[in-house]
Amino acid sequence: MNPFSSGTRLRDMIRAIRACKTAAEERAVVRKECASIRAAISEDDPDYRHRNLAKLMFIHMLGYPTHFGQMECLKLIASPGFPEKRIGYLGLMLLLDERQEVLMLVTNSIKQDLNQTNQYIVGLALCALGNICSAEMARDLAPEVERLLQFRDPNVRKKAALCTIRIIKKVPDLAENFINPAAALLKEKHHGVLLTGVQLCTEICKVSTEALEHLRKKCIIGLVKVLRDLTNSPYAPEYDISGITDPFLHIRLLKLFHVLGHGDADASDTMSDILAQVATKTETNKNAGNAILYECVATILSIEDNGGLRVLAVNILGRFLSSRDNNIRYVALNMLMKAIALDSQAVQRHRATILECVKDPDASIRKRALELVYLLVNENNAKPLTKELVDYLEVSDPEFKGDLTAKICSIVEKFKKVPLLVDFALSDRLGQRELIVVIVLQAGNYVKDEVWHALIIVITNAPNLHGYTVRALYKAVQTAGGQETLVRVAVWCIGEYGEMLVGNSGMLDVEERINVTEADAVDVIETAIRRHSSDLTTRAMCLVALLKLSSRYPSCTKRINDIILQQKGSLVLELQQRAIEFNSIIERHEKIRSALVERMPVLDEATYSGRRAGSMPAAVSTSQQALPKIPNGVAKPASAALVDLLDLSSDADQAPSSSGGDYLQDLLGVDLSSASQGTNQTEKRGADVLLDLLSIGAPPAQSSSSMLDMLSSGQDNKSAVGVLDNLASPSAPSAQASSPGASSSMMDLLDGFGPSPSVPVFQLHMDPASGNTLPASGNGSITQKLRVSNSQHGKKSLVMRMRISYKVNDKDVLEEGQVNNFPRGL
Repeated sequence: MNPFSSGTRLRDMIRAIRACKTAAEERAVVRKECASIRAAISEDDPDYRHRNLAKLMFIHMLGYPTHFGQMECLKLIASPGFPEKRIGYLGLMLLLDERQEVLMLVTNSIKQDLNQTNQYIVGLALCALGNICSAEMARDLAPEVERLLQFRDPNVRKKAALCTIRIIKKVPDLAENFINPAAALLKEKHHGVLLTGVQLCTEICKVSTEALEHLRKKCIIGLVKVLRDLTNSPYAPEYDISGITDPFLHIRLLKLFHVLGHGDADASDTMSDILAQVATKTETNKNAGNAILYECVATILSIEDNGGLRVLAVNILGRFLSSRDNNIRYVALNMLMKAIALDSQAVQRHRATILECVKDPDASIRKRALELVYLLVNENNAKPLTKELVDYLEVSDPEFKGDLTAKICSIVEKFKKVPLLVDFALSDRLGQRELIVVIVLQAGNYVKDEVWHALIIVITNAPNLHGYTVRALYKAVQTAGGQETLVRVAVWCIGEYGEMLVGNSGMLDVEERINVTEADAVDVIETAIRRHSSDLTTRAMCLVALLKLSSRYPSCTKRINDIILQQKGSLVLELQQRAIEFNSIIERHEKIRSALVERMPVLDEATYSGRRAGSMPAAVSTSQQALPKIPNGVAKPASAALVDLLDLSSDADQAPSSSGGDYLQDLLGVDLSSASQGTNQTEKRGADVLLDLLSIGAPPAQSSSSMLDMLSSGQDNKSAVGVLDNLASPSAPSAQASSPGASSSMMDLLDGFGPSPSVPVFQLHMDPASGNTLPASGNGSITQKLRVSNSQHGKKSLVMRMRISYKVNDKDVLEEGQVNNFPRGL
């Protein structure tokens, strides 16, 4: 016989395919076999139709196209014999799906088979319908399936119940037709039928509230009796698994209780006794028993409040945590994360066991346990839990340090416990490795960016610890200078609080004085910027810190300028540009330097938390949106903040221009409209250079309103001094436009800009607000000093628009106004 004829047996084809040594040989065998099958199909040979379809199914499982044989399935299904129908239905389920249009042609054949008296043929039709039923087929064949739920044979009833689940998922409106037949299945004695009946009732309750109420009123007592009989039943060899009678039926009943008890106090009370019995009598030495207990715990936690049952459920999960099986511990941690929202106190009793899971060798268990520990932290246990995590940080695996550090810092930020946490670090004699230093030092280079961003926010919000922190970081960086994250935080703090480091300001009682000179502080930054392992972010932060120290350490200004000049030849454009700009500021703009490099204001934690709420997981403490990866760690405010500050969003009659010049003119009273296009472009360039200098990070294409963006951002305050000096008086633009130096910038920040002097118009100083919480009944006040100098008093009057937003009893309140009457001297 030809090995590739239609009469070849399936086993011969499989043997030929398995004998192939290469993929090309296999494709050749399959191609020849498919050609033979196509020839047989075209000849309409009925003798080998079932054999050809069996071959097609095997070829389909190998991944080759078999669409040409789909009609053969329909022909075999229409055959009168059971063997042909069996192959036809199997091919139908394997080669077709509910999206195939060919499936519409088989609906009538399935309907005829569902009305057969032969239970085996009926079973074939139900299996096929339960696997590939479409919405149209469900509507057409639902009456037949409903009738078969009462068929004499239990196997047919079982298959009909499973087929009904498919139907109601495709057409939920049909669920009401199956409520009474499904409820009748709950009285079955046959475990197979009862199991599918319970599953069917569970699915119907999910799509039909009418069915849910019906089962709660009519069936819940009977279901409790079924579960009690099952729990107390003697040994039954037919259903016994590991000494437990039919654990599958146990679990299905508990899942149905889960649905029936949720949101219904009466139903929950009815099933509470049997749930307690299952929870106490089920043995845990076998996996089947653990599966039942897990589902029982899930049901207890989902039904209405029963304090005693919930404590019992949490205790079961606590026992699971002591298991040697990693899977059991993992699912227990998952369930405890749900339980903590219902009964936090019960979960707190197992805190020690959960902390041990953080140290588990299995990475999945460690991460899940760490998330659970984070949820367990509250005002009362923040100190001991954080101490445990910090202690473990030193010995944890390198790949786990990043996640662990992020959680620790998130706890510190969330509960604002910095003084308390530092206190425990010192009182427990951890030596010089205070908490913030311990976190960064022990985590090494595995610390995530958002962690050191968050640490900087935490540091700025603890003004009484600024001196302590900068001294601690200075000492730590002496011994661990190779840790990039530690160097970044230390460099930032030295740049901000360098005078406190040298002067030993803000000493705590438990501290020891250290002698640090200005040259020592500069040495740390110089070492960091010259280390080859330092990346672009670290070196850029070093340059910013040096610029700030040039004002704080006058005796070291020349040395600092020399260090900055060395970066003018850097191959990295960012460093080269910063070096040129900073050198220009030190040498040419001494008058404004001290104002430009004043200390950063307190970073508002509430603002950062609000910005990250919708874009970051709870585990991360500071979002990338709130703190983008700008080298010196300064956050760039959203453009909407400017619009909100200037009240531009609500003034429909003052439509903003694309350039933003109208906003500037409206706020400052400066006539910019008469300036020529060339001068406007020059002023924009000057503003962009200044923004880059201050690391605001405005893109080159940003409009002139970006200068106000800087002034209205969280980093404004005193750093804005002199920014408005680059705006000329109303008559200046035209004069400059006609002069040879008209193309030069109003501020000479780079050597390439002309030295034409600027005409000062305004000078603005903004001090930080004295607080962010105002007591009720006029028992306190918040002040913020704004100092505006107008060099054109008598010519240009000042007008200030103000908008103040605040919360009263968690409700947002907005007030706005305009101040016109200033003293004549302004």
